[in-house]
Amino acid sequence: MSLDYVKVSPGFGKYVAKEYRDFVEHGPFGKQVSVTQVGTFKEALDEHPMCAGCAMTLFLRLAIISFPNPEDTITVGTAGCGRLVLSQAVIPFVYGNYGDTNAVASGLKRGLMTRFPDKPKDVVVLAGDGGLADIGFSMMMHSWFRKEKFTTIMLDNEVYGNTGGQESGMTNRGAVLKMAPLGKKFDKIAMPELAKTAGCAYVAVVVPNNPKRVENAIKKAVLIAREVGPTYIQAYTSCNIEYAIPTEKVMEDAFTVEKDRYQFTEYITEEAKEYLATKWGYKEYQKKELKPAEVKA
Repeated sequence: MSLDYVKVSPGFGKYVAKEYRDFVEHGPFGKQVSVTQVGTFKEALDEHPMCAGCAMTLFLRLAIISFPNPEDTITVGTAGCGRLVLSQAVIPFVYGNYGDTNAVASGLKRGLMTRFPDKPKDVVVLAGDGGLADIGFSMMMHSWFRKEKFTTIMLDNEVYGNTGGQESGMTNRGAVLKMAPLGKKFDKIAMPELAKTAGCAYVAVVVPNNPKRVENAIKKAVLIAREVGPTYIQAYTSCNIEYAIPTEKVMEDAFTVEKDRYQFTEYITEEAKEYLATKWGYKEYQKKELKPAEVKA
């Protein structure tokens, strides 16, 4: 991968679609862009086939904008709604079998580190709660135990939204769904706590109603994963279809859920703090008043 792979060969410019030319000339590759600049550059994700009002699509759009170096990033996903978006972005996407995303990402990251020892190549897993907390649980946990250097982002819509509404390990206790008519019988899996226990250097819980916060979390997670170790972000991305949330109420739901049970939290190890402060200039991690290994908004 390099910036050259999107450039138009000399003499072919007038034959290439205008959308592609716009991306080459005004896209985010090779630049430092922010969610606060949306509308001033050509995004790596233009269109998608998702449901109207889908919070997951909004989050994925923010995530792709937030990658520190999108031209040197590969995303890994699996069956689920998210791959419908990721496969249409102007960023290499690897489709793994259901449950093996973190195993695929492990091999991919190791290969890239061998092939490009002097240039960071970021690997980011973006998959749903079913593909990670349920079917992919073992491979996800063991990638963390092995200290694989990539970021895992869970698109937590708290249901198997792509296959009809089955409960997942991330569904809340008591939730009644089309394919869980008696309500879920056990609590939501505490994945952030498991991520900390398994050795992740950075763990954050976010909701997409605060784009800048999402951007900061993803940038830090990807940067830390380059040299320190595995990082994990859990994002609430409601399924407005399975939970019957009106399209115009999706963000209102996100605000309510954030207030009630999905508060923003950020965990960071001392090694990761030092790395961010010295290598990337994140001065907030040098302030003495912050609690050890934890920062909250």
